[in-house]
Amino acid sequence: MDSFLHRSIRKLTAELGRGAALSFGLAIACATSASEPSTVEIRFDAVVGSKPFACGQTYSNIGTTHSEITPTDLRLFLSGVSLQRADGTTVPVNLDQDQLWQDRDIALLDFEDGTGPCRNGTPATHRSIRGSVPAGEYHGLTFTLGVPFDLNHGDATIAPSPLNLTAMFWIWNAGYKFLRLDMSTSGLPDKRLDAPAGRSERERAVGFPVHIGSSGCAPGTKTQPPAACKAPNRVTVSLPSFDPRTDRVVMDVAALLQDANVDANTPNTAPGCMSEPNDPDCKAVFEAIGLGSKAQQFFTVGKEPRR
Repeated sequence: MDSFLHRSIRKLTAELGRGAALSFGLAIACATSASEPSTVEIRFDAVVGSKPFACGQTYSNIGTTHSEITPTDLRLFLSGVSLQRADGTTVPVNLDQDQLWQDRDIALLDFEDGTGPCRNGTPATHRSIRGSVPAGEYHGLTFTLGVPFDLNHGDATIAPSPLNLTAMFWIWNAGYKFLRLDMSTSGLPDKRLDAPAGRSERERAVGFPVHIGSSGCAPGTKTQPPAACKAPNRVTVSLPSFDPRTDRVVMDVAALLQDANVDANTPNTAPGCMSEPNDPDCKAVFEAIGLGSKAQQFFTVGKEPRR
């Protein structure tokens, strides 16, 4: 391409003179620069009501029982991140392949820091998605909460990061936990928080966990991927007023749990909500995250300065 441009400019120099050729060359250079990709960073904040999410922080007035909760984990997988132009067209974000938080079309967001009650987590956090898009103006954001099916049912022990994080994996049949939110509540305290080191995983009470992922995946086995899942439980989120230059995505745990009873667990069901379609404890959570008949209310656009 460069040699072609050089020949064209030399030809114009001979036929039209140096001034015209220079004008032509500058026009091509500007067009080439305008077509180069622009870097983009999409920031995410986690809050509980009006307060920032933090390990060890206690939050009040949560759910239908106005419970107090102490979060112990918050991590999630996003995929299919795209920005929207003013004319409504969608442009995929080419994610930076950082070999840690982002791989192929998938990004892991991590808001726990391994301190206090989040001791089963890691010190490192990740609160933004980085990539590139064609130069232009963008005024909307779409993404999917979840891992694509073709990457959701593999061997986490040999997968590249971040899909090698076993804390975010169930089994091959079910795949990954798209969203992991763990907490101790007034009615369902997480006894692991006070258990001696080395005994915590043997405690039965685990608070009210919310683990969103695919269910009803068959046939499959514990070491073989399924052919399909009855309940994929991936959520496509659209935020049409999002400006990546100034805005951020806010995830509100209080909004997610607004209509849930986090102080009780239905007998003979898994703790909290483990994405089982017939678990009554999942109904309100599913509705709030967009897996029911209502629009999701977990993700919103934050316009004020970042906390």
